[in-house]
Amino acid sequence: MNRLANASSPYLRAHADNPVAWFPWGAEAFALAAERDVPVMISIGYSTCHWCHVMARESFQDAETAGILNDGFVSIKVDREENPDVDAAYLDAASAFTPHLGWPLTVFASPEGRVFYAGTYFPPAPRPPQPSFRQVLAAVREAWTERCAEVDATGSSLRDALAAAATAPVDAAPTLDQLAAAARTVAAREDREYAGFAAGPAFETPKFPNTPVLRFLQHPALASEAPDAAAVASRALSAMVDSDLQDTVEGGFFRYATRRDWSVPHYERMLTDNAGLVEVALAAGDEAAATDAARFLVDVLQLPSGGIAAAQDSESIIDGVRNEGGYYRVADRSGLQPPALDAKVVTGWNGHAIAALATAGTRTDPRLLEAARWAADAVLESNVADDGTLRRASLDEVRSTAPATLEDYGGLARGLLALARATGEVAYAERARALVDLCLGDDGIHPPGGGDAVLVAQGMQPHGVPTDGASPSGPSVFAAASLDLWRLGAGERYRAAADALVRGAADVALASPLAHGAILEVATGLATAPRQVVVVGEADAEIADAARRVAADVVAVVSPAQAQAFAAAGFELFASKVAQNGEATAYDCRAFTCALPTTDPGRLV
Repeated sequence: MNRLANASSPYLRAHADNPVAWFPWGAEAFALAAERDVPVMISIGYSTCHWCHVMARESFQDAETAGILNDGFVSIKVDREENPDVDAAYLDAASAFTPHLGWPLTVFASPEGRVFYAGTYFPPAPRPPQPSFRQVLAAVREAWTERCAEVDATGSSLRDALAAAATAPVDAAPTLDQLAAAARTVAAREDREYAGFAAGPAFETPKFPNTPVLRFLQHPALASEAPDAAAVASRALSAMVDSDLQDTVEGGFFRYATRRDWSVPHYERMLTDNAGLVEVALAAGDEAAATDAARFLVDVLQLPSGGIAAAQDSESIIDGVRNEGGYYRVADRSGLQPPALDAKVVTGWNGHAIAALATAGTRTDPRLLEAARWAADAVLESNVADDGTLRRASLDEVRSTAPATLEDYGGLARGLLALARATGEVAYAERARALVDLCLGDDGIHPPGGGDAVLVAQGMQPHGVPTDGASPSGPSVFAAASLDLWRLGAGERYRAAADALVRGAADVALASPLAHGAILEVATGLATAPRQVVVVGEADAEIADAARRVAADVVAVVSPAQAQAFAAAGFELFASKVAQNGEATAYDCRAFTCALPTTDPGRLV
């Protein structure tokens, strides 16, 4: 039986014809494993993952290997982008067995979901000290049949240890002094020769854009106590722009560079990286770089439906042969078939793109703002269930069964709020507020339904503080959306929600700031009085253009009628704000206290 052919994930569909008897993520696979008394093999990856493709070709398409899996295991294939909580839970568990986490992630568990062994890519033949995949399967099967009680005890103790690792919130959010110290710690990790960051002191590891930490360093509140922070971010951006990491033909940036000098890219192009780099470039004043990344999102990733695809693959077919990166290394691509898109429309990721495009559209190319509106309307049409809750993703406008996460509710809300500020249309802000409200309950902050049902039943929910890697984690982006709502005057409950999420991550984030940039950016926003600039009047007025270039937490340009609509909808920032004498008028506010209204663009600095 082919259980993946109609999946809402291109990654799962790509494995539909494997001889492995794959199951999609769900309770059915675990129930069958219990009935057969065999372990579960969970393989996690994503559509544009190069080594996932390699392991598929070497092992999952091999009939003999598939026979071993089908005889002795129940096999589950998971798209980490469609089921991020599943991925996070098993990454937590896998960390007990290997320090080198990544994808494909290969996990072995009992029918009750208790993990007892895990690794990443396994080759088809031994490469000492790495065993072959068949050797791993044989060892796991032998352990299950000969030492089942011991194996199950390992899984039980691991799950208990992961649960105990969850940290309690600290008493208070970080102070500005603590956050400035964290920024200085990050700045000290800069590669002084080539810019950016690397994991080790020898700077020999791949370099990623790491946009969440760049945005943290750019926060204006850090300028006095960490004066070099913003410059570190600007130098990293400039280095990427001047390197092979940027695709000068079609725009956008590749996933990462394999060399310290930003050369030899890994040629995936991701929505998340490029949306983040649009915002980094705008904050750095590099509108050309922002437009370049934005045009990739619109011209390459935006689908006919309006939704924005998750990524573009690194591999393409050239002269009948699968080629890694060859398409991107030629200046004239007109005769080549481009690499495939991962056409899943991920709700939270589209929120990141909507926010970036909406902001860029007010400062550079107006068509970017229209693209943001189109994407928002597409996601609200395709990724909202009949009961009003979100789904994680859709493919070909068919909703996934995977539940949405905090990243989706927060990411889409943040995108809609940016679109509301850019267009002046309060309906987007009201929709964003409703999404956030769905996750604010008396029992804490979580998506409606409480997360993935299988993980909940197995006690395998992710624990601890998630990192902000290529994009903000779920708690981080939800905190950012909540903080945005408070800054618009929606009420103190939203600031309290952001504060609770920041306190829950504070100790870990301050100890490892390079891995927690997004939550530290929110913490900085909580530690400082917000600056809010509202212009009431014509969108193309000179003072409106000046406002859009101010380093403020909120910049909104609205008509007089739109200002009234925002105020009537409960966004108190807009109350009593009018265009004086029919001229576009700016209100420059600090902590909701506004200076005298002005029609002089020179007053906005």
